[in-house]
Amino acid sequence: MRRSVYSAACPTREVLDRVADKWTSLIIGVLAERPHRYGQIARATEGVSPRVLSRTLKDLERDGLVMRTLLTVAPPAVEYELTPLGRTLDQVIAPLRDWAEENVDQIYVARRTFDDELEGADRTPWQRGRPLPELS
Repeated sequence: MRRSVYSAACPTREVLDRVADKWTSLIIGVLAERPHRYGQIARATEGVSPRVLSRTLKDLERDGLVMRTLLTVAPPAVEYELTPLGRTLDQVIAPLRDWAEENVDQIYVARRTFDDELEGADRTPWQRGRPLPELS
């Protein structure tokens, strides 16, 4: 059976939902460097809440993308690392992370232009997003 993510009933949409998640992309990028403990991942992915980080790591482990290893140290600790499948995912999303870093300024310029064109017009709530950061 051929699968298509464009079909509402296709289970690959669940996979796409997981791998397209912002925190998944960042966590995979951190773990692509080397195995990390939970606290190291938390510090490397600024802004992620403990709840979201724990849930994302558990989901990535469940999906076979991350392996969790209990370390025999005192106090006990765990370490996370990419599985071979997780490494293949990093090969796909690393260019996306790079693209975002390389093009963020252009995106913000486009948003400012769009917002400036709407200034004074009746604006819906989705058009009144948070202020954009200053470009450097």
